[in-house]
Amino acid sequence: MKRLSDTIEDFIKTLLIDEDEQKACEIELRRNELAAHFQCAPSQINYVLATRFTPEHGYVIESRKGGGGYIRIMRLATTNREELLQTLYQRIGTSISALEAVKIIETLKTEDIITENEACLMKAALNPTAVPLPLQMKDALAAGTLRSMLLTIAKRKNTQNTERSQL
Repeated sequence: MKRLSDTIEDFIKTLLIDEDEQKACEIELRRNELAAHFQCAPSQINYVLATRFTPEHGYVIESRKGGGGYIRIMRLATTNREELLQTLYQRIGTSISALEAVKIIETLKTEDIITENEACLMKAALNPTAVPLPLQMKDALAAGTLRSMLLTIAKRKNTQNTERSQL
């Protein structure tokens, strides 16, 4: 059985797709109306938005409070994969939690930059239990490892594109 958070996420993602063109767009929602639709507390909607619609997942959220308030969800537009890889690389910094690393890997998988198998391998390599170190050191090691993986992915994609253009 699906969790309520998953159901809300799927519902919002369905609204974000323009059925004619199958491309991302933006939507405006009213939190209270959405909560009433799913028969849950507005805080449940906030939780889904805060954890599932972040820049790491490829979204930006704007909100305005008050009687005419709204929540606007926009899918980040990336002109190409290299731009997305560069954006994610810059967001990693010198330290990253395991949860944030998984979000980035899921974004790469969702955008078809990596395969399901590659995602599994990346998650295994970044698993906090893989190396017995203090948490702060694990986060720094994860950041360096993930940045290295992103560089390798970018190089691999560039090599594949070069090989295709030579054919």
